[in-house]
Amino acid sequence: MIEVSADVVRALERVGLEVRADAGTRSMYASDASLYRIPPLAVVRPRDVDDVAATLAVARDTGVPVTSRGAGTSVAGNAVGRGVVLDFSRHLNRVLSVDPEARTAVVEPGTVHAVLQRAVAPHGIRFGPDPSTHPRCTIGGMIGNNACGSRSLAYGRTSDNVAGLELLTAAGQTLATGYDASGAPYARGADDVLAGVRSVMSRHLSTGRTEFDRFGRQVSGYAAHHLLPERFDLTQALVGSEGTLGVITQASVKLVVDAPVRVVVVLGFHDIVAAGQAAPAVVAHGPTSCEGLDSRLIDVLRARRGPDAIPTLPRGRAWLFVEFAGDELGEVAARGRRLVAEGLADDAVVVVDPLVQARLWRIREDGAGLAGRAPSGKPAWPGWEDAAVPPARLGEYLAAFDELVSSYGMTSAPFGHFGDGCMHVRLDLPLDQPDGTKVMREFLTESARLVGGFGGSLSGEHGDGRARSELLPHMYSADAIALFGGIKHAFDPENLLNPGVLVDPDPVDQDVRPTGHFPVRNLAMAYPHDDGDLAQAVHRCTGVGKCRADNSAAGGVMCPSYLATREEKDSTRGRARVLQDVVRGELPWSHPSVHDAMDLCLSCKGCASDCPTGIDMATYKSEVLHQTYRRRLRPRSHYSLGKLPMWSRLAGRMPRLANRALTVPLVGPAALWLAGVDRRRSIPLFPRRPFRRTFTPRPSDLKPVVLFADSFTDAFSPEVAEATVRVLRDAGYEPRLPSGSVCCGLTWITTGQLDSAKSILRRTVSALAADARAGVPIVGIEPSCTAVLRSDVHELLPGDEDAALVSSQVRTLAELLAETPGWTGPDLTGTQVIAQPHCHHHAVLGWKSDADLLADTGATVQTLAGCCGLAGNFGVEIGHYDVSVAVAGQNLLPAIDAAPDAVVLADGFSCRTQIADLRDRRGVHLAQLLDPRATDAPR
Repeated sequence: MIEVSADVVRALERVGLEVRADAGTRSMYASDASLYRIPPLAVVRPRDVDDVAATLAVARDTGVPVTSRGAGTSVAGNAVGRGVVLDFSRHLNRVLSVDPEARTAVVEPGTVHAVLQRAVAPHGIRFGPDPSTHPRCTIGGMIGNNACGSRSLAYGRTSDNVAGLELLTAAGQTLATGYDASGAPYARGADDVLAGVRSVMSRHLSTGRTEFDRFGRQVSGYAAHHLLPERFDLTQALVGSEGTLGVITQASVKLVVDAPVRVVVVLGFHDIVAAGQAAPAVVAHGPTSCEGLDSRLIDVLRARRGPDAIPTLPRGRAWLFVEFAGDELGEVAARGRRLVAEGLADDAVVVVDPLVQARLWRIREDGAGLAGRAPSGKPAWPGWEDAAVPPARLGEYLAAFDELVSSYGMTSAPFGHFGDGCMHVRLDLPLDQPDGTKVMREFLTESARLVGGFGGSLSGEHGDGRARSELLPHMYSADAIALFGGIKHAFDPENLLNPGVLVDPDPVDQDVRPTGHFPVRNLAMAYPHDDGDLAQAVHRCTGVGKCRADNSAAGGVMCPSYLATREEKDSTRGRARVLQDVVRGELPWSHPSVHDAMDLCLSCKGCASDCPTGIDMATYKSEVLHQTYRRRLRPRSHYSLGKLPMWSRLAGRMPRLANRALTVPLVGPAALWLAGVDRRRSIPLFPRRPFRRTFTPRPSDLKPVVLFADSFTDAFSPEVAEATVRVLRDAGYEPRLPSGSVCCGLTWITTGQLDSAKSILRRTVSALAADARAGVPIVGIEPSCTAVLRSDVHELLPGDEDAALVSSQVRTLAELLAETPGWTGPDLTGTQVIAQPHCHHHAVLGWKSDADLLADTGATVQTLAGCCGLAGNFGVEIGHYDVSVAVAGQNLLPAIDAAPDAVVLADGFSCRTQIADLRDRRGVHLAQLLDPRATDAPR
């Protein structure tokens, strides 16, 4: 296999292709969003159609198969393969043209759905289908699966929205399909292929006319009815063929007018079966969407993100989200009220506010990721996530499916496109058990029989892939299966294109990714949410790829490094895939591919809150560094930046000397180089006296509060601590400092020096425990350090009662003020504020208290999404500067450049440092903004 792989890679490189075949790339592309793991021989990133043709030529010469891939969000396993994977998302990703009058656009297959929508939105039009992965899925992938999305009631499937295709056959022939001026379909090129397809259809006419197109979501198998002689619409037939018949190089898509007004009606039911039974009556009212959600999914979200994550829902244990659209608010809202008046539900809410609507749809869009944890608390997997039945029978099917799941001792949280009869679900299949794949096969087989008995489709929009192709005989006759084989042979007689899918399928239990148990011993972190199992933690990643999207519109942070580089290795998913191979024993901790994947992780923890599966890559990166360098020589930045609090305490005893050393020509730059600091960075100067040396407690009858003066604030920003003291006293508190010097150990954590971090945290917990037991609040100043005491302390000191008690008493300044009766902030009316929440504030602590406090002051606040890019030691280290600046350019720099007179609010020391470094602007802490006695109050 190694020799074959090397030969193939050399052949691909000889023809000038962009080829990746390193261990890390093969790990990343071995999985999509499915259960399956098949490492490819190589990944090719074609730059043009000629590159695609050259790849196919090499495949024919070597007999190596080819799999087309877009965003890699397939949940059925149709974007992984043993040969060459063609990644279209890197280069062939452009919108080539838009014709507003004809309402069409021409796109390359790697074009992201959201990119197409942005390109056509100025014309008041849109591409109709909108799957939940729309911020990152590609049009080519949608065509491959015949994706639909939540608004298919209005806009149909992808097949209804494609006006023409250009593709290459396995033999390298060009084939163009479309429609002439009269609307009649045409197909040009590859005449021998077309003749072969017509010949096959002539032998299966009865099957082609009776077994297909029975209801809207019958997606499984080939759309053979479009190849009947009375229509022969090859465009429609190719949509949903999962890359097994040709390689799409260009697509012309239809566009629709986007209605300006939307109203959402949320209907509450006592259970999911009742919601399914009501769906056909709801659809009779003409909505654009009718989506079902079970309370089991909502419970997962509440547990993960707190009660505030869910807008107010009507009474019930299951809900239908029903959307109406139109031109005039009064008319659209009236349609919603008529639906409510019909009394189909136990309770109902009509939602007009677009912001609340967006929060509701975000729950639905995150469904696949949220369902990655079953109601049992165990990992939940795809495999049977996409079945559809005629909508009139959905309620019956849901009831029968729940019984089947329970009979296997499993749990699920159903959701889906109930108006179309399509249900999505993830299941806690026992894949960690020795007989896990056997149970999986038995369950999938019974599920296929169940759907077949309801006249349904194994797939309603995701395609059959490796998850369901073997089960197609439970839905189709033997003659239909033979028809599929004939179509495949006519297009691809050598079986080069995505073999193992649809025709001559691989067994459903072959190449299953999470099978087996992979104990990783001597871990430094506790992984309390994953039973102490790193394998379970990294397999939280289901591959849905939200980390490949720009989540800033929803206020998200994840994933800044991917947005900067657009490389899979720099996405949360890419890193998780590499770590999955580490825990499998395929890659050692110290492997270059592992560290290459981790290198540009900013440890921002954006994924910990924004990833619907709950991945915490910052924690995993710390573990990687710990396991790699424990008792070994480390990168020099680990000794300098990783121990910065220690060095800053020493410098604080002689700040003038330290500052002079940093500013002397030659000496300063040499010292920075030795410390592993990029020479383009400026280093903050040490103040004359650290805060701890200037703070004087005073006798008082005010309520006590412990001020956690972290190392950064103490050594570099004493003025922030002083402002915090004044605000606390004005609010009725008397702050005091912990006895002795305390530190959260953050820099040791981010550089993987976890044994030291534990020792530091134990000392800190010991210093804070007495106050915590007395119920005294502990107020943090620096968000990242406060987040360590709130969250990381549980990872590093599991089972420590004092640590848990201290954690429960930790507050941000805004949280404490929100709990303080009678406290009111200053009147900031007329003050424009650009707020950059620290990433750990967003991900761990939550920004809501700060947002509410700022709103009450009357200030005009623009809260930024994303990361500042400095991220502690990350942006200072040699090799990270360019990415750090690129991350800052995503949201922070454009916002402050557009508002030169605004106050820039940045509680994080690293955020303020980045702002000063890149724009010479002063960032202020919330305490400084609220401090009424500050002489330089920024108002």
